[in-house]
Amino acid sequence: MADDTDLQSSDMDGPLPQVAILTQYVKDLSFENPNAPASLQAEGKPAIDVNVGVNARRANETMFEVELKISATAKTGDTTSFVVDLLYAGLFGLQHVPEEALEPFLIIEAPRILFPFARRIIADSVRDGGFPPLMLDPIDFHSLYMSQRGMGPDGQPIGNA
Repeated sequence: MADDTDLQSSDMDGPLPQVAILTQYVKDLSFENPNAPASLQAEGKPAIDVNVGVNARRANETMFEVELKISATAKTGDTTSFVVDLLYAGLFGLQHVPEEALEPFLIIEAPRILFPFARRIIADSVRDGGFPPLMLDPIDFHSLYMSQRGMGPDGQPIGNA
């Protein structure tokens, strides 16, 4: 029979961190097919440019809103096939999370949780616009975070030899 483990063990300082996903939602969604119906009949595979951004803000003492912005533009030659923009957000409840762990959680882990849902919305929007679904590759939010901070994946500064 297994022993019950006390969540506030004597070797820890205070209560354990708690994280809850309170809700997820579309804040803004736009799909443009500016050259239809010609763009739907274009030959060849379009070049697709994808941009991703993350923003986080404190809603109150224990709630944070994390926004995942994904924009994709598809072009065949010089002609735009489609443009899709999504601002997808989640409201996260955080308690007992150390201050130094807040930013990494909000900029790395929270978008990682939101991404599969945003990916499906993008795929469905592009498909509903008359194109094959755009299946975005997984995103390494840790590497994005580190590069924005001027650090390599190993945590060392980039460009200082």
